[in-house]
Parts: sequence; C-alpha cells; structure tokens
Amino acid sequence: MDFSGTWKIYSEENLEAFLKAVGAPDMIIKMRQNKEKPVVVIEQKGDEFTYTLKTAICTQSHSFTLGKETEMTTPDGRKLKCTFTVQDGKLISVTEKYTSVREIQGDEMVETITCGSVTLTSKSKRV
Repeated sequence: MDFSGTWKIYSEENLEAFLKAVGAPDMIIKMRQNKEKPVVVIEQKGDEFTYTLKTAICTQSHSFTLGKETEMTTPDGRKLKCTFTVQDGKLISVTEKYTSVREIQGDEMVETITCGSVTLTSKSKRV
C-alpha cells in the first residue's frame, strides 16, 4: 500500500479524550480543539518513511524504517520509542503509550489510535 502524499485531516473523533489519555498537556489539547485540522505529508520509499505533521503553530517530521525501533518526539517535547510495521496493507505503529493503525480506504486514509480503553479515529483526504 502506498501511503505517500499530502493528506488533510477532516475528521477526528474522540480527540480530547485521547489526548488526555496519552498525557498531553492542556496547551496541546486547547490548540488541537480549534477548527483548523492538521496536514500530514508522508514520503514512502520502500521500507523508509518520512512523516511530517503540519499545524498552524508547528511542523514536525519523523523518519523511520519498517521493523526498526525509532525515537519520536511529541509536539510537547516528550520522547517515545516506536516501531512501525506493515500488515495486511496497514501501517501500524506501536509505542509504550498507544497503538496506531493507518489504512487507505478508497480515497481516504483512516487512522485508528488506541490508548488503553480510549480510541481516536482520524480521517483524511489527499490534497
């Protein structure tokens, strides 16, 4: 599955509860509650990926290789160790706090992120 492209998030279900569950600071929760949705840029070359999240106040990029543990930095500066894999056409990332599953469904990318009993569903379209 080719995840490459620029994706505009248009829907986020259960965002506030998820951010609280992962321990995001109030500043991040308030920032993400605004009406503006982030843009995600994914560059995929074989097993190598670069993932860039763009918001009104910051742009953050992470590079990773499938199957290899990498360190990511959250928007508020916390460090997380993460491993990405592809299973059944889905891009899966696992950290000590949450698991994310991204998949292409037609012309959309749907991401389901689970932290304990809280699940965030994010939907985006290519732009």
